[in-house]
Amino acid sequence: MPTHTATRSVEEKKRLARRLAGDGRGFAERYGFRVTNNPAQLFQVLYLSVLLARRGDFHRAVDAATALREAGWDTAARMARSRHEDRVRVLRAAGLRGDLAGLADTLGDLARTLVDTYRGDLRRLRTAASQDPAGERRLLITLPGVDDEVCDLFLREAQALWREAAPVADRRALAAARRLGLGRTADDLAGLAGSGESERLSWLVGALARVDLERRYAEVTA
Repeated sequence: MPTHTATRSVEEKKRLARRLAGDGRGFAERYGFRVTNNPAQLFQVLYLSVLLARRGDFHRAVDAATALREAGWDTAARMARSRHEDRVRVLRAAGLRGDLAGLADTLGDLARTLVDTYRGDLRRLRTAASQDPAGERRLLITLPGVDDEVCDLFLREAQALWREAAPVADRRALAAARRLGLGRTADDLAGLAGSGESERLSWLVGALARVDLERRYAEVTA
């Protein structure tokens, strides 16, 4: 599909951005993961991000994250106490494929590290970074299973709450933004969302990521 960057006016871009962000939910909330500033929800968004970063059907990643939560591992402390073989079983039942033993190890290590370092509370990581975006990224990437892509996916959601982290847009959101003529960078999208509107930006980039993952370009441009 050709890009519309050259033909879309600023006002047209803003109208499309408002339409995309109109349901008032980011990516995680669209799939049942609340984004609130408490330890349980932040941890769930983090392990959802770890699963989404794996290659494959993103619906299975969402299903796996939901299954982990429904198994009772909704906090870092509870995940840390879970058994490796139980995590493997839940991931397999959710339809994931590949190295599930390695993934189960990563999730367990992630939970234990959060408990040992931040008492299971990612807000403490934010405080340790003095709410500095570069510091938050640096500390997040020290966690097991968290690389630059996972960090982008987590902060895509968390920027609604951790406003200093904005603007953040993951690679899927940026791919959709380019194809829809909305810009090429997170700063471009922040300009469309509005100054200081980190929550609206989170909704916009989440919607764009869904457009790319679900291949809904024709629907959006109709």
